[in-house]
Amino acid sequence: MHELAVTENILEIVKTHAERANAKKVTDIFLVIGQLSSIVDDSVQFYWDLMTEETIAEGAKLHFRRLPILIQCKDCKNSYTPQGASLACPLCMSEKITIVQGEEFYLEAIDIDK
Repeated sequence: MHELAVTENILEIVKTHAERANAKKVTDIFLVIGQLSSIVDDSVQFYWDLMTEETIAEGAKLHFRRLPILIQCKDCKNSYTPQGASLACPLCMSEKITIVQGEEFYLEAIDIDK
C-alpha cells in the first residue's frame, strides 16, 4: 500500500518541475527501481492513472527501468550479481558483502510539451 504515498510524491515532484519549466503537458515519466525495492510497478501505474486525472500529467506514460542487484564481497572485492537465493561471493564464498546496486528508487527524467 506504500505505493499510494510514493505515487503521490512522484506526482508532486512532476507538477513542481513541470510548472518551473512552463510545461503545457507532461508526456513521459522515467522511474528507476532497484530489484530489491519493494515497489510494485502495476500498483504505481494504477495509482498514477487515478491521481493524474485532470492534472497536467494526465495521460503521461510511466516508464519503469529495473536495476539488477549488484553485490561486492568485502573480503576479495569481487563484484557480482547473485544467482539463486545465496548472496555469498561465488569466488571466495564469503558472506561479508555490500549491496552496491538494487535498492534504488528515483525519478530519472520527465518529458514535457511546452
